[in-house]
Amino acid sequence: MTLSEDLSGPAPWPTVRTTRDVLAVVHNVTAATRLLDVAELVGGDLRVQTTFTVPPYSAFVDGTEQFLADLGIRPLPWDVATTRHFDLAVAASHGGDLRKLDAPRMIIPHGMGYNKYLLEPGARSPEPGARSPEPVFGLSAEWLLDDGELIPSSLVLSHAEQLDRLVRDCADAAGVAVLAGDPCLDRMLASRPLRAVYRRALGTVGDRRLVVVSSTWGEASLFGRYPDLPARLAANLPLDDYRVVLALHPNVWQWHTPWQIQVWTESAHRAGVRLLPAAEGWRAALVAADLVVGDHGSVTFYGAALGVPTVLAAAPTDVVAPDSAIGRFIRLAPRLDHDRPYPEQLDALLERPAPAGLASVTALATSAPEQAMSLVRKEFYRLLDLPEPIWPAEPLTIPVPPDIEREPGAQLVRVELTERRAVITRYPAELVRVAHGMPRGAHLSVDVTEPYRVFLELAEIVVVPDARDAAAVLASMPGCLLAVGMLDARSWLVIDATGLEVRCTGDAALARVCASVVHAWLTSGRDPEELRGALSLGLGAGTHVVTVERVQLPPDPLRVGDEPAGLGDDH
Repeated sequence: MTLSEDLSGPAPWPTVRTTRDVLAVVHNVTAATRLLDVAELVGGDLRVQTTFTVPPYSAFVDGTEQFLADLGIRPLPWDVATTRHFDLAVAASHGGDLRKLDAPRMIIPHGMGYNKYLLEPGARSPEPGARSPEPVFGLSAEWLLDDGELIPSSLVLSHAEQLDRLVRDCADAAGVAVLAGDPCLDRMLASRPLRAVYRRALGTVGDRRLVVVSSTWGEASLFGRYPDLPARLAANLPLDDYRVVLALHPNVWQWHTPWQIQVWTESAHRAGVRLLPAAEGWRAALVAADLVVGDHGSVTFYGAALGVPTVLAAAPTDVVAPDSAIGRFIRLAPRLDHDRPYPEQLDALLERPAPAGLASVTALATSAPEQAMSLVRKEFYRLLDLPEPIWPAEPLTIPVPPDIEREPGAQLVRVELTERRAVITRYPAELVRVAHGMPRGAHLSVDVTEPYRVFLELAEIVVVPDARDAAAVLASMPGCLLAVGMLDARSWLVIDATGLEVRCTGDAALARVCASVVHAWLTSGRDPEELRGALSLGLGAGTHVVTVERVQLPPDPLRVGDEPAGLGDDH
């Protein structure tokens, strides 16, 4: 029996006998995430069976069925769904022939309200405040009427300003409009108490600043216009002061394929940028963020709505309605100057107040803050003709991203020594590739994950996982001065090619930093024996202490393959 035959109609073998059938219409991964935000509102009701289907109309449909399958959802084929009766069909997009469905049709936004339209290339941008010259997706007759008949039975809007535009552009649909707030934003608002947890998972603790780079899809987007910006931005920011994560719209992933995105962003990855998953991760990042660098997409607007200082790297005026929330936003938000140093611009963004009027624009995200779940559920059950469950409709908090923190394998390190204190500034070595230069007085430190031969050839410090391999690796890199490797969980050994050994203890994460301090100590002509004792390390805004327990001077040149003293089984 085929899946279609199995699910084409009522069957005699359900375990739970429900009284209502809901169909979730999933056009693409973006729509899926928005539908899943509200599916829980009926998902736990034993009276309701929820079925998913994927219509073949979206240009970004590839991967949608697999995304659902990974969640344990078996989609009903679209051609089967159009032959069955459902008590409610819910979609987060307007594409395709939804009128084929035998059900009341409820449509919710799949982003922050309704803002975008498409113009032919080279078309004149509308004047600020002017009426949109093109149909706005989701609010115009072109999307809401078919042969003069309404497609939705219920059209969910997040703010009253959308209703005003709807009345102007498609008055026939005003009667089915429901002001129900923004479930996606409400989930982020509910997650604010977990900010510290998200920050740690994303590699940001203490005063280290988290920068979220966000791009919607399309050639006018941040990634469409400046695909190298994440790498350039991260490479120019000190590693211990900033953490950069990149959130790309799911449509970018779906159209270009995950493999291609991974390859295109390899330079950014080498600069320390964390590429967030297509479907989730960006919301936790926004809650955790100190800064957002974005464009005209919903994610950027959400960041500003959460009160995060936001700067636009791309802000096209010809793809969004000027009287929409995002159209107003991109006229007010500050712009990133691609010809000026990034660090000073980001520092200034944090220090100065938000532009006048920006808060009133970001307030257009929702007319009912933290009420969306109850309002959407009320509409669900009105359409289902059932009384609501007795339990409250509450937003779920955002999942904590997986903790996969890893520093760039190649780093440019500058050390300033004063007595027993060292102030260390680190940059991704990718700075050499994107800026064709390196900070004055810096040296190159690489670990064994470094794939570029030229960086291995230029390295002055090599970091190996196990100190027993340090001498052999160092001997194979003639231009390298020092090697460092772990002895146990809290101690490490720094060696040079002559047989000098410096044994240190402290937080294992400081091993490669400590090697840079030893490098600065030796190249400044200081006596290596004076390294013994506690050293204070200034790293970013924090101060750490390591202890140099032993300094063994070389009796004679170390032979290649010799195991340094103190590396026996008792280490």
